[in-house]
Amino acid sequence: MKSKFTSRKFLICLAAFLGSIGTSIAALHTDNQTIATVGIVCAVASAAIYAACEAWVDAAHCNDPVIEEEGDPE
Repeated sequence: MKSKFTSRKFLICLAAFLGSIGTSIAALHTDNQTIATVGIVCAVASAAIYAACEAWVDAAHCNDPVIEEEGDPE
């Protein structure tokens, strides 16, 4: 689980999410509803893209013909 939280994909997703939320908060403070909506949509999109990337990596791993068990010395 630690490798998931320290992966570059997760950290970039987290930065995009926090940036989008920050944009939404700033837009709400200035009463700009359009930018607030765009920020919320981008926050959701960053999480969806991360989930899709992880699913793609997991699917590629499942389709790999040579899967070695962890801890197997051979």
